[in-house]
Amino acid sequence: MIAGFLDLLGWGQLTAAEQAGALGGACLGLAAWLLARGRVRRQETAMILAAWLLSLPFRLLAALGLRRSLILACLFVLAVTAYGAAEDLGLIDPPAQAAPAPKPAAGQPRARYRIPWSVLAAIGKVESDHGRVRLPGVRSGSNWAGACGPMQLGCVPGSNAGNAWARYGRGRPHNPAQAIPAAARYLVDHGARHHLDQALYAYNHSWAYVTRVKQLARRYATRGGGRR
Repeated sequence: MIAGFLDLLGWGQLTAAEQAGALGGACLGLAAWLLARGRVRRQETAMILAAWLLSLPFRLLAALGLRRSLILACLFVLAVTAYGAAEDLGLIDPPAQAAPAPKPAAGQPRARYRIPWSVLAAIGKVESDHGRVRLPGVRSGSNWAGACGPMQLGCVPGSNAGNAWARYGRGRPHNPAQAIPAAARYLVDHGARHHLDQALYAYNHSWAYVTRVKQLARRYATRGGGRR
């Protein structure tokens, strides 16, 4: 099916250098489109641009007459390797799965703040895989944006993420038992009881993020009994 589509586009009539150039242009276009729609973070866009830069040597090899099939094989290996490295570094999140969530910890704020434990668990999953990712700011310090802890609340004055912890946090932002209630307080203060979408958008300014958290929260609620 893909081969037929490429033939329809006249892919087979292009030289190896032209095909490599088209692939590089596609990477740049994809990076620009995703960044404009807010579908990826800046780090992920940087990975796409890096892949394009790494493709330049292959374009040179194509210009020198290297066989087309060998160049495409090298590009495929490069893409798979770059994606794997980005996923290991936490720059690209794996497909969201309702992995075991810290249900008791996430459920504790519910009675007081009336925020479903599944929503808090979904935020923790998306933000830091429940504190399991080894990236700056998750277990100590802050990341490049000034976010801290497993719930990635802003904790650095003047940073991109702001300093929401000063208002909503108690204790240490890297402690899940203190970070989860802080996230609940933040959501309540931003109208989560009546307008959950707007509260989630305030938490992370991306409608794709809102959709992902709600989808994952539904999975957690279904697999975890729905109530806690």
